[in-house]
Amino acid sequence: MKQSVRFFWRLFFIGIGFFIAILLMANFGVFGKMPSIEELENPTIAQASEIYASEGTLMGKFYLPSGNRSIVKYKEISPNVINALVATEDKRFYEHSGIDIIGTLRAISSGGTKGGGSTITQQLALALFNERARNPVKRVIQKLKEWVIAVKLERNFTKEEILALYLNAVPYPDNVFGIRNASRTFFQKEPGQLNVDEAALLVGTINGPGVYNPRRNPKASMDRRNLVLGRMAENGDISAAEAANLQAKPIVLNYQKPSEDLGYAPYFREVLREEVKKILKEISKPDGSSYNIYNDGLKIYTTINPVMQLYAEEAVAKQAPQLYRNVIRQGFVKNGSVWKSHENILKNAMKASERWRNLAEDGLSDKEIEATFHEKTPMKVFAWNAERSKDTVMTPYDSIKYHRLFTQAGFMAMDPLTGEVKAWVGGIDFKTFKYDHVNLNTKRQVGSTIKPLLYGEAVEELNFTPETPVQDIQQNFGGGRLVPATGGSCTGRTMPMANALAWSRNCATAYIMKQVGPGKFVDFLQRIGVPTKVAPHPSIALGACELSLFEMMWAYSMFGGRGFSTKPYFISRIEDRNGNVIKRLDYSVNRREAISESTAYIMSRMMQGPVDKGTAAGLRGRLGAAEMAGKTGTTNDNSDAWFMGFVPQLLAGVWVGSDDRFIRNEGSGGFGGAAARPIWEHFFKKVYANEEMGINKEDRFIEPPTLSNEAVSADPSSLILDESIAPSAEGQDIGVGTEQDYMLNNEEYIGPESAPLPEDPNKQKKPVKDTSKKVVKEKPIGTPEEPKKKKGFFRKIFGKKDD
Repeated sequence: MKQSVRFFWRLFFIGIGFFIAILLMANFGVFGKMPSIEELENPTIAQASEIYASEGTLMGKFYLPSGNRSIVKYKEISPNVINALVATEDKRFYEHSGIDIIGTLRAISSGGTKGGGSTITQQLALALFNERARNPVKRVIQKLKEWVIAVKLERNFTKEEILALYLNAVPYPDNVFGIRNASRTFFQKEPGQLNVDEAALLVGTINGPGVYNPRRNPKASMDRRNLVLGRMAENGDISAAEAANLQAKPIVLNYQKPSEDLGYAPYFREVLREEVKKILKEISKPDGSSYNIYNDGLKIYTTINPVMQLYAEEAVAKQAPQLYRNVIRQGFVKNGSVWKSHENILKNAMKASERWRNLAEDGLSDKEIEATFHEKTPMKVFAWNAERSKDTVMTPYDSIKYHRLFTQAGFMAMDPLTGEVKAWVGGIDFKTFKYDHVNLNTKRQVGSTIKPLLYGEAVEELNFTPETPVQDIQQNFGGGRLVPATGGSCTGRTMPMANALAWSRNCATAYIMKQVGPGKFVDFLQRIGVPTKVAPHPSIALGACELSLFEMMWAYSMFGGRGFSTKPYFISRIEDRNGNVIKRLDYSVNRREAISESTAYIMSRMMQGPVDKGTAAGLRGRLGAAEMAGKTGTTNDNSDAWFMGFVPQLLAGVWVGSDDRFIRNEGSGGFGGAAARPIWEHFFKKVYANEEMGINKEDRFIEPPTLSNEAVSADPSSLILDESIAPSAEGQDIGVGTEQDYMLNNEEYIGPESAPLPEDPNKQKKPVKDTSKKVVKEKPIGTPEEPKKKKGFFRKIFGKKDD
């Protein structure tokens, strides 16, 4: 043998040995961590976390763009998509074992001009575990790692599973990830329904989602689609005639990109997001790493009732337009004087706007930016109509004023016994007004809705009864502290406590506060679970303190909860992507005994006075409820209007007001009984009418066996005989019109904000069975019925698992 030939073979075998050594080094992680066999058997594709209502309805998702995937199985993908992908990206896909030697040599010899050498499996390896390296040396190392991962994938998955994994993992135009989201976004179809030209278009975009975006670059997208159709014809998937016919067709899209605003209860989902993040900080995965709400495909099961949620949003949308009209028809709003001395609020809003940020990024000075806010421009603004928007022309500065005049609202409904939140409406329109008005951190003056809490302590600690006489006289707490501040509304008379509550008598309530003591009342609030630290001022008897609607629901739960106050909770459990329960929440840990069952019953019956003849007169009768309890609340200048009410099975609370407290409804329509009560009433009217809700209007509060006859010797409503005591701060709710004066009677129906998400055929409509006791490990894609098992070069060397 010639020396040159001997040298060549030595060099050849040394090269082979060096190449094998490099592959082994890559396999053992010398060039960076490699996934384990277990990780390859359960590859983690970034996947959105899904939110479910109490009966299994999909409410929405938490995701970053790359995590907004909805995983589909191979059998759910149209054969047209599979054929287009294989014909375009990897014609010998069924013949190789993850690495196509012929394709690799062709790519090397042509310098990449005749296509790259990466197989679908290699591209999947890159999509699952790496980002493409830009440095040439690092890219070579990355390519070696891709080869190793690709061969391992081929050993552990069928060809069909690899194709499904790939189509679920790769990006499509407009930052859409996964074949299901892509088919829904561009064609409003499931991936199994895509026809040939639609499949060719989507597969064609994989190679360059931005370049081949059919919305932005229709010509380039059509050329790419036609190329895919041509390759499908070459591969025998369609005939040449069919390819030519389809290539002549224009691109027809049915485009609608899913928005994170879509779904049920958008305000609630934002509160839920932060709560889940807190919970996840306390939980670790089996490998010790942290869960990610956006990428780990968690399933979050909530207590929300989707039907009640729609009723709640509809109730707010029915009343809020009337409240807005009440505000804008006032003289100080019409002439613009409402903004006098408040220009700083407008300027702060201007500087916090997206328009200001964008112009600042463009390099404009503050003065130049501010000038643009006084130039009229076409825009879309919020409006009370079916679309919740309208096109108009106004200055951006005027649009800030316009939007701040809208009256906001907060609504929550919950089971008073368990604390399960059934409905949550944080504002009038989440798309425009993001601020939530229900959560624990949003506090407003509560007005007279605090009175039942004070009266409840008097019953509990001082043995007061509905018939206990109280004096309707201004009270002096010493140090110049007079409550109320003026005694003009005091009658000077003595009346039963039930009368004082029904008519919301401020002076009589101040008398009860003097008997209880401000310090002891503050201690009582802490004992029943109110987390806000309230200062022991005598005026808190009239609601001169700020609490959130969430806290008021928490406090009122002790009445319907038979003496136990329960913190509202809205998460029942959290599961990982495989259905394993990683967190279960039990309401009992948030339940504490606050008052006796007897006190709870007495107060529930006594609060029937306001809804029968008091500040919410006639409410119980209009709804036809056997028993009902409630209390209105109104603060100075009508800045805040409240209504808290409950029946034996359901508690709900309403707050109404403007974010800027100087914007208020000074007319009679701004009182709690006129502004907030109609929302509560409309909600319960719908709930009562739907038998599936399980809220029976014939239900009554359960009388405890230990209740003494002296405690409720008479029906509280029978005590309210003398209506001459009606006029008072809250009493002025009476005699200013009927409920129809304050209920919206628009010709145009304004529906709830929530809307169902596209149905996922894989999801059960009923709650998923509890899997906390039985853990089943499954592959995320599933096994096809008849897997193809053609062997290629590397497949023969490494073999295939289960072959």
